[in-house]
Amino acid sequence: MSPNPDTPEEAPEGEIHCRRCDAPRPALEKPPFRDERGARIVASVCSICWGEWLKHQTALINHYGLDPRDPESRAFLYTQIDEVLLGDGAGESVDTSKEGSIAW
Repeated sequence: MSPNPDTPEEAPEGEIHCRRCDAPRPALEKPPFRDERGARIVASVCSICWGEWLKHQTALINHYGLDPRDPESRAFLYTQIDEVLLGDGAGESVDTSKEGSIAW
């Protein structure tokens, strides 16, 4: 019997079909956050794409001088997570022309 093109393939144990890279890949071992966002990430984003996100997040934090303890900085990073990992994939890029000029 041929697979139904309208439904994603069942991924083997420990794998998910990642919404970001559109491939069966290793799942995260646990949610990265203890909330609904974390549950959505663990259910739909593979560990490889999560690792890529962490590198991008570090670049954003360093480039814009964000303090993850600051509520506005966290809100910016959560918005980026929602757009990059759970949305259409388009997020803030590191714009070197703004270096040192971002005020939070």
